[in-house]
Amino acid sequence: MIQINYNDSRPIYEKVKDSLRQLILSGALAEENKLPSVRELAVSLTINPNTIQRAYRELEQEGYIVSVPGKGSFVARGGGAKAARRKELTEKLLAAAAELEALGLSRAEIAQLVKEEQHD
Repeated sequence: MIQINYNDSRPIYEKVKDSLRQLILSGALAEENKLPSVRELAVSLTINPNTIQRAYRELEQEGYIVSVPGKGSFVARGGGAKAARRKELTEKLLAAAAELEALGLSRAEIAQLVKEEQHD
């Protein structure tokens, strides 16, 4: 399910969160699918349960999952996760484009950079 890259310098909870988000956005974890319990995932990844709990809490705050007391955590319904992620990434892209413009690149050059990356 989730594989952790220990060469990545980010905190482990972020790696777990990003892996779960990717599984949700790709459809590998469908709407209303039950996620493993915090304890189950912690044991399978040999990670402290508090780390998993933090990842779950942040995913819930971002709208990717919902927690039902006594039942567990589930992938959120309604496709809001994809829309929220798209909005977040669009904002990052626009901020990066603005910074590139400030560094002297034209909008055409920025667009060309994006097109080139799509073909690699």
